[in-house]
Amino acid sequence: MKTAALISGGKDSCFNMMCCIAEGHDIVALANLHPLFKDELDSFMYQTVGHTAIDYFAEAMGLPLFKRVIKGSSLSIGPSYEPLQDDEVEDMFQLLQQIKNDTEIEAVSVGAILSDYQRVRVENVCDRLGLRVLSYLWRRDQEELLKEMIACDIHAKIIKVAAMGLTPRKHLMLDLEEILPHMLHM
Repeated sequence: MKTAALISGGKDSCFNMMCCIAEGHDIVALANLHPLFKDELDSFMYQTVGHTAIDYFAEAMGLPLFKRVIKGSSLSIGPSYEPLQDDEVEDMFQLLQQIKNDTEIEAVSVGAILSDYQRVRVENVCDRLGLRVLSYLWRRDQEELLKEMIACDIHAKIIKVAAMGLTPRKHLMLDLEEILPHMLHM
């Protein structure tokens, strides 16, 4: 299927793209939602810490990159999602609608693993646009997933820590293989 990959600049969205390709899907465009300024956005929906590197992904892959500023905020925060005009999810709807019109995509690659909040909203947007969600990482065991990423030679660097047991001074800029033993003991 012709697929647009939602990418944040993080390992999960990149690895899900790799899974899509391995399953025979054709990545035809990259999609990114980013904050207006370079600062990271505090969002229920989007990871924006790596957004400044997105252009390099498109260049390396030779793919068109569709970007949209996140204008909305988290308004509909319950377990289900109903479209609201100024909700940040509607920024994704508009971005994917533009890509669908320009490239005739049939599916969207999404790197979400455990967030029902994200899953419900991506599914809502894709349902409204008639697109299939490709989320090969969904509900995968995280230890198994990290080991698989390492085995696939993904050399992602830790550029933000926000979990108990991780400290910036000690863990920033480690790659997956270096931080795996610590992650397994947390």
